[in-house]
Formats: sequence, structure tokens, C-alpha cells
Amino acid sequence: MSTKKPSRASGVSIEHSLLLTATLCLLAFGVVMVFSASSTTSLLGESGDSAFYLKRTLIFGAIGLVVMHLLARRGVKALRPMTPLILIGAFFLCVVVMVPGVGVEVNGSRAWLAAGPLQIQPSEVMKIALILFCAQMLANRPKLLAGGIGPMVPVLAVVGLGVLVVGVGDLGTALVTCLAVAALLIGAGARLRDIGLLAAVAAGVVLLAVLIEPYRVEERGDPRDPGGAGFQLIQAKIALGSGGLFGVGLGESLQKAFYLPEAHTDMIAAVVGEELGMVGIGALVGLYGLFGYAGFRIAQSARDRYGKLLAAGLTSLVLVQALVNLLAVFGLAPLTGVPLPFVSYGNASMLVMLAAVGLLLNIARGGSAGSAAKPSSADGRLRVVDGGRARGSGARRAPARSSAASGRSAKGRDRGRGNRGARRAGAGRRRRAQG
Repeated sequence: MSTKKPSRASGVSIEHSLLLTATLCLLAFGVVMVFSASSTTSLLGESGDSAFYLKRTLIFGAIGLVVMHLLARRGVKALRPMTPLILIGAFFLCVVVMVPGVGVEVNGSRAWLAAGPLQIQPSEVMKIALILFCAQMLANRPKLLAGGIGPMVPVLAVVGLGVLVVGVGDLGTALVTCLAVAALLIGAGARLRDIGLLAAVAAGVVLLAVLIEPYRVEERGDPRDPGGAGFQLIQAKIALGSGGLFGVGLGESLQKAFYLPEAHTDMIAAVVGEELGMVGIGALVGLYGLFGYAGFRIAQSARDRYGKLLAAGLTSLVLVQALVNLLAVFGLAPLTGVPLPFVSYGNASMLVMLAAVGLLLNIARGGSAGSAAKPSSADGRLRVVDGGRARGSGARRAPARSSAASGRSAKGRDRGRGNRGARRAGAGRRRRAQG
């Protein structure tokens, strides 16, 4: 009994430990693979330092771990009131990055803000801002989804505008954000037909964006054009095929040496497949599976509706981004430049993902937004997240009735024992009188 109370007071649960273990393992895995994938090109490139990207990864990884630690203490309570400011700031940065002369263009995409050696990607801030916004709106108005798409129009308008602003310079992050928000809506109880209608509209917008911007067409990776748009995809397949089951050995990849573009960023999974084989890819997928299991278990056991929604949304965000990246590397999805969470080189992505982990850890330790009223049984339970549809109050009254009935039966038994005791005492007095 004494061993359980300190564990609950400190907030350390099995889900907390699993999530932290999966995150640290992915970070360590990423540090090793970033050095392996970038050492050759860095040494022979402009920097002349084989550990150039390794050093930057370690620096921003350390900063991200500090941010994660701070948010794991009181992150949910601190960030929920600041959600409108975070969302407005994200919109401002995404608009500023499109101004000529301000935003930095990389590979045909103007999606970065540069401040000396530091480059910030506003779209990374936007995707977590939209998750925070949706979680807050759905928590404050638990019956918002009951009326279909109509009552959700204001929320969907903000999400659509955010995705549109992000998609101008970063179609991959816009796709990840849409899928993560859709997963959050499903977990909150949205009807699948409403999600299907929204998906059809989003698919039309994405198709229109792909047809308008030439570089977006090239990002699809057409294998019929091995010297052009399909070059990166074909080199990734060669790397995966060369690795086989067990790989050619850590640091022994040939494709990373000027053959595979962006080997240390969005194509790092191809290097993993070449050097560590399908066993390495399987270990990577297993760590993301462990992360997802812990994240959704945290969502189930959260103290309030906001914590449930936020945990489900953040977990979906990480898993969706990992899935989109891996599918692109295997040639099953368009190449959109989405980094592999915690593994690919990317300063802004690493900081945002570790911040998301910090919020998840805070929810796992019992952190809440400090709302005055606890949710009712109908509002506190979430379909999918809690493993079923919200149950009515009748389900909670049943145990009360059973306890009351058991109390009445217990009183009846006590009265019965008292009557039997009285009868025995009377019989004893009559025997003594006769004697």
C-alpha cells in the first residue's frame, strides 16, 4: 500500500515510462543515423567537418530535452490559456515566411525563417498549435460534434485556414496536420461519414495545389523519370534493396555518398534500411508502435476531457508523420519532405516533437488544465479513446442501486440476527425459571 501511493503522487506510471523510453531510444537511434548518413557528404562538402550535423543534432536535442522536461512538469496547465496566442503567433509566422526577402527558399519551397545559423519552420509550430486549438474547442464544447459538420464550421474554418497557409510552402506538413486533426476528431466521436466528406474536400484542395505548383509535381517521385523527378525515389529503393534482411553494416552505406538526396533528413529511413536491413526498419517501426501504445494509453487514463483529446491528438501527430515519411521512402506515398520524428535531422521538427512529448508526459503524471468542474460521465468519455461510445448516467447509477440494495439486505440480516439472539435469551430465562 505504501509503495503505490508515492508512485501515484509522483505521477510515474507504466505508460509514462514506456513513452519516455521509446522517445529516448528514437533520439539515440536518430543521433547515430544522422552521423552515419551525413558524415561523408559533410566531410567532402562546404563545411569540411564530418560531425557538422551531429553537433547540431546534439545541441538542439539537448535544448529539446530541456523543453520536454519543463513541459512535463506543468505544461498542460500553462499552455491551455495561451492557446489563442500560440495560434495567432503561428499564423503570423506562416504569413511572414511568404514575404519575399524574408522567407528562405529551399528546394523550391519557401518555408523557413533564418536567423543566423538557426532556421525556423513556422509550419512546425502551426501543426501543434492546431492540435492545441482543436483539443480546447472540443473539450469546452463536448456536444459540438453531435450536430454533424454544421456546428463544427467555425473550428473547421480555422483549421482549414491554418492548413492552407502551411500548404503554400510545405505541402507535407499540411497533409500531416490534416490527418492528425482527422484522427483527433474521430477519437472525439465525429461520425465517419462527416470525416469522409471532409477528406474528399481536403483531397481536392491537395490535388489543386499539386497541379498549380511545379515543384509539388516533382515531389511525387515518378519512377518513370529516373534522371529527374524519380531520381530520389529510385535511389531510396536501391538503398533498401541493397540492405536486404540484416543490412551492409553501420556506416557502410554507399547510397548516402552523393547518390541519395537528403539522406540525413527525410530519406534517413532508406539509409537505415541499407545499413541495418529490414531488421533495423522493424526495430524503428516497433519503437513507434511502443510510442503509440503508450500515448493512447495516456489518453485513456487522462483526468479530464481536455487531457484525453490533447494526448490523442499529439500521439496521432507523431504517428501520422512517421507513417507518411516511411510510406514515402518505400514509394507508397508522395515525397513531400516530411522528416521522420526524432530520427531525421531537423531542428524545428525535433523541438516541436519533444515539446509534444513533454505535454504527453505531463498528462501521464496527472497534469490537467485546472478546470473548475469535473466532466460528467457523458462528457468525460470519448469514443475510440475510451474504447466505446459515451455511456449515459444510467450506467453509473446502477452500482449505486446495487450498493443500496446490498445495504438494505445487510440491515435485514442484522435485524434477523438480533431477533434470533433475543429469542435465544428468552428461551434461556424460561429454562432457568423452570429449574
